[in-house]
Amino acid sequence: MAGKFITFEGGEGAGKSTQIARLKERLEKSGVDVIATREPGGTAGAEIVRSVLLSGAARLYGPEAEAVLFNAARADHVDTLIKPALQADKWVLCDRFADSSRVYQGEAGVSDALIDQLQEVAIDGHEPDLTLLIDVPTEVGLARVTQRSEKGAEHAPDRFEQDTIETHERRRQLFLKIAENAAHRFVVIDGSQSLDAVEQAIWQAVEDRFLKAKTPAGEAQGAAENG
Repeated sequence: MAGKFITFEGGEGAGKSTQIARLKERLEKSGVDVIATREPGGTAGAEIVRSVLLSGAARLYGPEAEAVLFNAARADHVDTLIKPALQADKWVLCDRFADSSRVYQGEAGVSDALIDQLQEVAIDGHEPDLTLLIDVPTEVGLARVTQRSEKGAEHAPDRFEQDTIETHERRRQLFLKIAENAAHRFVVIDGSQSLDAVEQAIWQAVEDRFLKAKTPAGEAQGAAENG
């Protein structure tokens, strides 16, 4: 089976990391070769940029500079990990990708024109085959961030998690707008459900998009429908 590129998007506390791990396990049990990665990060160079961005060290230079750094990390990520994995027919599950930059830097005032230019270079034509937007009410997501931070310093809120609830809500609405405008690529998942229910909804979306037609039953159904 050809490689597939699946991205996970959503606000803070959406539960993306947990669901990526669950989907990876289910795909591997189905015989799929899967790589899980994240943005910013995923490669040695991009992880260095991640530490700069999430620490808030780059905030002093403004949202345009942050947008440049995000896309510099993304370019290395695509060239070094994502592109080779897809060419080797592996599936790539990525915690955030270009849509997050459009939301976070766009909400901060970076123009669509600049974002388009940066992403054209960074992505190099590698659009996701499927984007799963895990949507949770802003208050729920931030409550989860607070609960997580109580587990220790390593879980302390990062530079973006510390923004105001109004900022988080604007980001949520931007994600939903992007999903509406790119319905061919997005599936919106209700992240306020139980972990198991979210997992099942994600699996259903992936199965419907990529796996059902590969099963004997799916092939037989397709043949019947084609007469």
